[in-house]
Amino acid sequence: MTVIRAAITQTTWTGDKESMLDKHEQFARDAAAQGAQVICFQELFYGPYFGITEDKKYYDFAEPADGPIVQRFAALAKELSLVMVLPIYEAEMPGLYYNTAVVVDADGSVLGSYRKHHIPNLDKFWEKFYFRPGNLGYPVFQTAVGPIGVYICYDRHFPEGWRELGLNGAQIVFNPNATKPGLSNRLWEIEQPAAAAANGYFVAAPNRVGREDNEYGDLAVDFYGSSQFVDPRGNIIGGYASGTDEELVIRDLDLDLIRQVRDDWQFYRDRRPESYTSIPKP
Repeated sequence: MTVIRAAITQTTWTGDKESMLDKHEQFARDAAAQGAQVICFQELFYGPYFGITEDKKYYDFAEPADGPIVQRFAALAKELSLVMVLPIYEAEMPGLYYNTAVVVDADGSVLGSYRKHHIPNLDKFWEKFYFRPGNLGYPVFQTAVGPIGVYICYDRHFPEGWRELGLNGAQIVFNPNATKPGLSNRLWEIEQPAAAAANGYFVAAPNRVGREDNEYGDLAVDFYGSSQFVDPRGNIIGGYASGTDEELVIRDLDLDLIRQVRDDWQFYRDRRPESYTSIPKP
């Protein structure tokens, strides 16, 4: 039996970047102390969720994928022997920004990045002001805990990317989020379990929690937390996280379940890509 102990986190904006970085360093240390081997933080983990407004001052939160924040947490990953998924605001160059997750292995080596493909432009999700659509494909990273992929927030509404990650060999897909009440509530209950079951892998979805009124006042929304781990049968593992409070969520994932589920449900054998004529074929 191959069991991986995984962690995800949910918190709200403290009001400044440095305290957010310190808070997430402590999350990592606490997770490692409890035996976690991999951790993923929430979307844009060291800042507010600035899609609430369109304001170019938030461009200052962007930095290179090999910048000081990633270097700091890569050193921490090596110290703790902890695989890390770091959802950052990436600056490829001035004026060219992405919503990105950098994957760091347990030895501190940076394995690469995933850039969010699907960029919303909705009320209080004005992300097209901040992000260019991702252009790095759907990579799967060979880590100390096995092959992992990343899919970011609004991406989760698009089943094609989930399947790409499965076909590319992912066994765990991390889906960091900044999700608020409204139309998404029901989707939060069904999308990650549906993706996990359809593709026969584990899904881990951290979400922000709480009201960032210290940044946005009356414009602030209530992020509902409820971070989740899902097994390859589509079952929530150990229940949802709190809907209101900061939390470090740790679950044990039995990777042997992946083969068992895929042998029971032969979705990869029985799929018919040549018949899906409205979807471009590889």
